[in-house]
Amino acid sequence: MIALSLAIAAAVVVIDQIIKYFVSIYLPNAGTVEFIPYILDLDYVENRGVAFGMFKDMRWIFIAITSVVICFLLYIIIFRRINSKLFNISASLIIGGGIGNLIDRIYYGYVIDYLQLSFFSPVCNFADYAITIGTALLVIYVLFFYDKNKKVDDNVSAGISD
Repeated sequence: MIALSLAIAAAVVVIDQIIKYFVSIYLPNAGTVEFIPYILDLDYVENRGVAFGMFKDMRWIFIAITSVVICFLLYIIIFRRINSKLFNISASLIIGGGIGNLIDRIYYGYVIDYLQLSFFSPVCNFADYAITIGTALLVIYVLFFYDKNKKVDDNVSAGISD
């Protein structure tokens, strides 16, 4: 399960960085490009803040916080070995998206955003959506499955089985 989690996180990082590479080359001079009419536009934005551009120019704080969250989730995946596909997928998406945006912050000093939905005005990127989906899945895991998995893990540790 560890290898799969790390592979998912790595895939998110690679996909994110490949997309951002092409976006940074072709989109800055193109303006807003209608990709799927009335649903999705592509628009190059250099985001120096976090969600919705809030807290601009606090780059090193974002780098520190992101690094701590990534390390914490990696620790849980590798050493705590939670036996839940839902948890591992959610953590992997958050890690991969976090690393993707962390690379931008370190390398450029900002995050490259380019996806704008017609019904959601902020411009985002693939990594942002991976983090959002991962966080939503993590909330579902914590609310509905955490106690169940904890009891199973406790029973296995104590040598009790059904």
